[in-house]
Amino acid sequence: MSTTTTSKITVDIRGLAPLILVFDIQRSLQFYCDVLGFKIVSSDNAGPDYGWLLLSSGKTELMMEPIYPKDQKPVEPDALRTAHHRDTVLYFGCPDVDAAYAHLIANGIDVKEPRIAYYGMKQLYLTDPDGYLLCFQWPVSQQAIDEWKKRYGFQP
Repeated sequence: MSTTTTSKITVDIRGLAPLILVFDIQRSLQFYCDVLGFKIVSSDNAGPDYGWLLLSSGKTELMMEPIYPKDQKPVEPDALRTAHHRDTVLYFGCPDVDAAYAHLIANGIDVKEPRIAYYGMKQLYLTDPDGYLLCFQWPVSQQAIDEWKKRYGFQP
């Protein structure tokens, strides 16, 4: 497959809505809706035993469904299966990363302070109730990048 494009045809992509599988959909809803501010846009039924949900916050969409059917749900999540959730990172555009940090702390969420990445994004990482890694990020000024590089001795 070639990495160069010779065709003028493009795909008109208007958004992205990743699907995550969750152990306890009510616990996930509490986190994504009550803490992060998502709203339910669509679902397979009126709940509370949802089999599929579409959530939205601004222009960001996220789908979720239970890993197990209700009648087959074990008492505890399968550790082998959920161990790989950290391989999935959801990056959210967040203009005020510091305010997001303060909000999460105020809601009892275990999160480390935001950091500036060497490529110029202020980032705040945390995990959701199912172990998926979330990052709230926003570009910083060139001055902040230069200060970071100086502080950490970054040499390109």
